[in-house]
Amino acid sequence: MNIKKLLFVLLCAFTFQNAIAQIAPAPASEVLNAAIQKAATEKKQVLAMFHASWCGWCHKMTASLNDPAIKPYFDKNYVIADFVVYESKGKENLENPGAAELLKKYNNADQGLPTWLFFDAKQNLIADSQVRPAGVPLSTKGENVGCPAKPDEVAYFIACLKKTSKLNEKQLNEIAAVFAKNEIKR
Repeated sequence: MNIKKLLFVLLCAFTFQNAIAQIAPAPASEVLNAAIQKAATEKKQVLAMFHASWCGWCHKMTASLNDPAIKPYFDKNYVIADFVVYESKGKENLENPGAAELLKKYNNADQGLPTWLFFDAKQNLIADSQVRPAGVPLSTKGENVGCPAKPDEVAYFIACLKKTSKLNEKQLNEIAAVFAKNEIKR
């Protein structure tokens, strides 16, 4: 192999390695810390969303949050941090390293997807996607709502929004209407 070909191969290998490094997901701790810092600066809360590419309900959750009728409400009140976790075999490279451990740390491991957590700007967990009986602490396992769709799930999500934002009743009703569209009618 002559020197020009060798240099070309090395350049291609370096470029490929650099491209792979640039698309690798950031560690979950970095994503959360950046969101917490931004939330503190902007006087908002953090909505941490855990999802996977194979999860249909995760896609519905993302679509609902991005619905043009309600997206401004979320943008005004939250810094949204997205985490990829529990990917299917062969797609593990899409996961944020440490995302599963982050779910475990906040008592939300193995609860299904999507899972969502609300943090204040000091990284205190203030609400999550698990429904628990009244008065039961967040450190106790509950039942994951996932993407709110049924009336009781939407009501729980709205209660979490009330607890974590300055959204008014009109805005909360508009959000509830968007999420209610996710219910599968049989």
